[in-house]
Amino acid sequence: MTSPISFNPVLEHKILIVEDEPLVAEHISMYLNNADFVVCGIAHDDEEARHYLRTQTPDAVILDINLDSEVDGIQIAEYINHYHKIPFLFLTSYADRDTLERAKKVEPSGYIVKPFNEKTLQASIEIAISNYANKQNQHVPVLDLERINKHLTTPITIREFDVLNLIYQGKTNQQIASELFVSINTIKRHINNAYLSLGATSRSTCIARLRELMIKSV
Repeated sequence: MTSPISFNPVLEHKILIVEDEPLVAEHISMYLNNADFVVCGIAHDDEEARHYLRTQTPDAVILDINLDSEVDGIQIAEYINHYHKIPFLFLTSYADRDTLERAKKVEPSGYIVKPFNEKTLQASIEIAISNYANKQNQHVPVLDLERINKHLTTPITIREFDVLNLIYQGKTNQQIASELFVSINTIKRHINNAYLSLGATSRSTCIARLRELMIKSV
């Protein structure tokens, strides 16, 4: 007898860390594994970074600039811009003029100079994801529940749609819970149900599916 396929969606924002110093990478990871973020991979060089980008579909990337490899963080950022279209932030010890000029050309969503603290890191990622989502959504019609449900076997409920609208804006679980005056567990239940209806397994795939359905409905 065939066992049922398990559904294990990621309900938080998935973050990829690209950092060649293991202790620093673990330090960043410790700050980010919480109700709003989950670290989906730690890459120490370009090859590992590309692997995680292809296989983990992160929602955002934290990039060190000076990596112990031939390809640095700015070159990885160019790759992300070209192939993945997700926000990234530089987290680096370098703030010299030449590095800043190179970094500006790839349009990062943030630039944090080491040493850093937990609140600065989390706030920077929240702002980066939110700003990037709003920028991308300018080219897509505003979400409409009736249009979305027209294409779904299991319809999205009004409350799930409220949650999806906030996910679409790049909000974290904590922000959504505060805005809707419910608990984190309630938000996660709504997200899980909405993912099932959409066939999504992460925020990236959820947002992509919503955009696809809205464009299809135009």
